[in-house]
Amino acid sequence: MEPENQTCVSEFILLGLSEQVLLQPLVFGLFLSMYLVTFVGNLLIILAIITDPHLHTPMYFFLSNLSFADICFTSTTVPKMLLNIQTQNKVITYAGCITQVYFFMLFGDLDNFLLTVMAYDQFVAICHPLHYMVIMNPWLCGLLLMASWIMTALQSLSQSLMVLRLSFCNDLEIPHFFCELNQLVQLASSDTFLNDVVMYLGTGFVGVLPLTVILFSYSKIVSSILRISSVEGKCKAFSTCGSHLSVVSLFYCTALGVYLSSAATQNFRASAVASVMYTVVTPMLNPFIYSLKNKDIKQALKKLFSQETFST
Repeated sequence: MEPENQTCVSEFILLGLSEQVLLQPLVFGLFLSMYLVTFVGNLLIILAIITDPHLHTPMYFFLSNLSFADICFTSTTVPKMLLNIQTQNKVITYAGCITQVYFFMLFGDLDNFLLTVMAYDQFVAICHPLHYMVIMNPWLCGLLLMASWIMTALQSLSQSLMVLRLSFCNDLEIPHFFCELNQLVQLASSDTFLNDVVMYLGTGFVGVLPLTVILFSYSKIVSSILRISSVEGKCKAFSTCGSHLSVVSLFYCTALGVYLSSAATQNFRASAVASVMYTVVTPMLNPFIYSLKNKDIKQALKKLFSQETFST
């Protein structure tokens, strides 16, 4: 019996979103535009937070890391897709595919954990406002960020290492614009039972657990807000967590939509198109959500642009 960790291939074929030649320039222009907006938008959020001392608080500390994770998350898939369209070459090496799986899961899961940490930050700010600065001290913020990085790195590493044990000898075409873990495992010619078990456990760890914490935090937040007597106080409390709640809803709704669409249909191309929502659209919209609904971010961005204008 041959060892399972031997592979017969050195590369895969990424079929992309469409095989129609006439649509390739349109797809290229659309994804290039969305990538540039995502990169510039999140970079401006990071620069605004770094340059404005008023934003050196736990909430904006986690927001800057979320923006960084969004930039990296999109950069793991879109540039390779654009390169394949430009060169008319759909090939991705075996090592490149495994690397893409690792970093895609790393920054995608990091997004998830950062949203969870930010939900806890909102919970402390609204439910325990008098003890906020004591609880959310720099040491705890650093610990929460480090824990998020460590957990996501270990989760991504375990999933990537599990792929290395598989053999790929037959169908090497991936009906997606990037190396998606589930579809990659389905292409394997060796037994994938252990991989499926690890994937389900990983989904529970990075999906169900953070979502449970977020729902618990917001149940306490809503309960605390409803106890506020004045309407003005309630509106102010809701506005505090409005941006984060919008991002959380967008993230989980798009991810859940992709999961349900892939489970309901065997059309992998349709599933690939649906996955564009959480891999590209959501990271692109996050800066707009925070900048449009947050007065502090708006003021910091105005200062940033005024400084750049003055310096030029």
